[in-house]
Amino acid sequence: MAFDTHMRRGHPIVFSLIIFFSIIELAISAWLTSRFNAHHNYFSLAERDRTRFLLFTSIWTIVVSGAYMFFFFSLPNSTFSSVASHVVFLFLTWVFWTAGAASITAALGGGLNCNTQSVFVYCGQLNALEGFAWVIWILVTFAILVVLIRGIFAARRGDGMRGPLIA
Repeated sequence: MAFDTHMRRGHPIVFSLIIFFSIIELAISAWLTSRFNAHHNYFSLAERDRTRFLLFTSIWTIVVSGAYMFFFFSLPNSTFSSVASHVVFLFLTWVFWTAGAASITAALGGGLNCNTQSVFVYCGQLNALEGFAWVIWILVTFAILVVLIRGIFAARRGDGMRGPLIA
């Protein structure tokens, strides 16, 4: 029962943090995308395209995480509140953030020193884009690990992965 209490408190906290940082990532990536579209001053197509992918990923995360928070509170015994549903959603989101964070890191060469480089026009914003992508990746990784542990407990309890996140 103690784990249920932690899940009731922790789920909204972790998902709120994921949504909060995704909103920041949305703002940065949307601003960069608008600048790239207006001025065509991106260093490479990879930089432009990976920024757009992070824009998509942040929108995906905000919308679907918000829906999962709604289901967690309003319909705790529904299919969308099950362990399996959370695992599928979090795994897909984790894949998106892994691809996005790794690809923008590769496009920037592992991070930028804004004092010594003059190639990238929006150096500070690109560094922030990369940093927040990795922060969200860490939060989603933590969330999926907790849900997988919860799934193991649900399977041992007899509910299986279709069982609710909270017993």
